[in-house]
Formats: sequence, C-alpha cells, structure tokens
Amino acid sequence: MNTPVRVSPRFASEAGERGLIERIRQRLPPAPPDLVVGPGDDAAVVRPDRGALQILTTDALVEGVHFDLRFSSYADVGHKALAVNLSDIAAMGGGPRFALLSLMLPESCTLEAVDQLLDGLLALAERSQVTVAGGNITRSPGPLVVDVALTGAARVRKLLRRSGGRAGDRLYVSGAIGAAKAGLEWLQARTSAQAVGRQDRAELYECVEQYRRPEPRTRLGALLGRTRAANACMDLSDGLADAVRQIAEASGTGAKIESTSLPIHRAAAAWFAERGADPVALALEGGDDYELLFATPAKSKGRLRAVTRLVRGLPLTHIGELTTEPSIRLVRDGAESALPRGFVHF
Repeated sequence: MNTPVRVSPRFASEAGERGLIERIRQRLPPAPPDLVVGPGDDAAVVRPDRGALQILTTDALVEGVHFDLRFSSYADVGHKALAVNLSDIAAMGGGPRFALLSLMLPESCTLEAVDQLLDGLLALAERSQVTVAGGNITRSPGPLVVDVALTGAARVRKLLRRSGGRAGDRLYVSGAIGAAKAGLEWLQARTSAQAVGRQDRAELYECVEQYRRPEPRTRLGALLGRTRAANACMDLSDGLADAVRQIAEASGTGAKIESTSLPIHRAAAAWFAERGADPVALALEGGDDYELLFATPAKSKGRLRAVTRLVRGLPLTHIGELTTEPSIRLVRDGAESALPRGFVHF
C-alpha cells in the first residue's frame, strides 16, 4: 500500500483561518502578567495601568495606497504597520502597551509572505516592548490590508495633545524631513523607462530605508510627556506642513516657520534639486517621515535640554514659533508666504 504524501500548504488560504491563527500564536513570545486573556479567545483582556489614561489608536495599510510590493518587502510592511501606530502613541506622550493585528489576505498571499510580515512586525514589537494581544484574519477579494490597533498609557497631567500650544511657544522637529518622500520617488524612478541604466545611488539609501522602515520616536514622545517639556505634539505622518497647520489650528494660534532652519535630509535635498524641484516645498509637503513636531514654552528650556540629552543624539531642531497672528506663514529670503499644504488622503 502506498502511503499518501502529505504536502505542506503554500498559500494562506490552504492553511485555513484556524491554521493561520495557530501559526501566528506560535510566533508570539510569552505574555506579560498584564495580559489576562491573550490570542485564542473572543477578545483580549488586559489589566490597565493604575492611575493612567489609556491611549487607543489604529491605522490600516492598504496595498496600492500605502505601500507597493515592488518597493517594499513583506517584512517592511509588517514593520511599518506597527511603526505608524507607535508614532501616534509617541505624539500623545505615552508609552505603547498592547497591539491587535488584523490581516485581510488576498487569495494569492502565501504563508511565506505572512511569515515575513510577522518577522518585521514582531521584531519592532520586541524593541518597543509591545505585546500582540490578538487580532483577526479574513479573506480580501482585493489588495492586502494590514490593520494594527495599539494601546498605550500616559499619566493624567502628562498627556500631550495638538491643542495644547500657546502663542510664543517654540516649534521643534525631530530628526530630518523629506527623506521618505525622496526615497519613494527614487524607487519609483528606478522602475521607469527614464531610469534604465541608472546606477544605484548609495547616498539615498537612508532615504529609502526611512520610507520602508520609519523609526517611530517612541522614546522622545514619552520623555516629552513625562517631563512636561512640551505643550503640544503631533507626528509627521502627513508631512511637516500639515502638522504645523493642525497644531496651530487646534491651539487657536498662528505659526511662523523659518525655511533656513528646516532640517531637510541632505540626500533628499540633493535629489529634489536634481529633478528641478523645490527642496523646501517638497520636504514640507512630504509625508511618511514619522518624526515629531512639538511646541515648547520658553520656561521649559531646562526640561528640553534634559530631553535632548536623554534621546541620545537624536537632533531636535528649532524651526519657528506659534504666533498670536492666526496666519500660518513660511519665512523665506526675508519674505513671508503661505505654508504649503501637507499630504491629504481625499
């Protein structure tokens, strides 16, 4: 009698929903005591931090809208799906805690792709001390969708909001801007007919990595909240110009930004200029940098110096102020003009 050969499934659809859930559960590290009920039940149950406010956020990444698998690996997508939520928690001055992961998988999605996606997400979760507490898996008739919901916590008087700014507050931004936009543009150019034969640009590698795997400023956000060094904060998911406008409008102020102070990534500025584009405008408009913009009162200079030491080399650049005058302006070559618009989905 011939023994039938057992063929391991290749596609996620062949493994089935329960098989996929079990495959993911086996990848998860041991749960902390605060996770009372983890993956496998109808819902997760967690023990909240005593005396703290709970922060809830969610973001979905949709193939063809937020990522292109020609330019990003599945591991990149998994990393970014968690990173964008970590950035939101950081902008609120909190620390991240528990994540829910929902996967909407097309028929063509392989188990290898699911494994690689988990590689990227779980590596960042471990570095960020985030526990995956549960989630959902379903079939998608269209693109791949990765949806992460994340909880965090902050003490009552240490929560940061967009609306906390005051006229006279100094505006700071972390890191550099424009890198993710330049990285994506370069990747797109390499696939175009005009890019045939073009050699790789080593100086743009950091920009490409910033687009593929943004580094959420989790430590900075938590420190800004904990030390009360900032009045207001927002992440740069949709660009610096959008963040400046939203903080100013929510705070009931205007804003003035100095173009010469903007920390535009050097390789990004060179790439924009090479294309005949305006580096300042594109760096202000471009999204996906996931840096933090925050407003600091003059009396908090000592606290800000302490934060600067504790973030271990992350640049914090003073780029302007919140103003009594309600207009939102860019100062350039001694003249003022309206600040460009940031990225919008619709």
